[in-house]
Amino acid sequence: MSKTMPLYKLAHARTGDKGNRSNISVIAYRPEDFSLLQKELTEEKIKSHFGFRSPSAVRRYELPNLMAFNFVIDDVLDGGVNLSLNLDAHGKSLSYWLLAMEINIDA
Repeated sequence: MSKTMPLYKLAHARTGDKGNRSNISVIAYRPEDFSLLQKELTEEKIKSHFGFRSPSAVRRYELPNLMAFNFVIDDVLDGGVNLSLNLDAHGKSLSYWLLAMEINIDA
């Protein structure tokens, strides 16, 4: 049997942007949680979680020595800072959205 918990209980995040691309780093609080996050934070799940923003692609880069992942999410910022009427054209709040994602953990 498994249960879920929000990602923010296992990790923190930082967001950057370049044009219409968001860059979100997720860093595990504890080394023992890195393998769980490695299993749960797939490119497909991240793309689905951001589906309401219609990203065209998600790439995951692993940084195991830092217990971290870097996700590059394309076409998620409504055109970027200069084109978007979005209140958060830089996408800084996207890291909070990712941290709200439910992660499956073993009971």
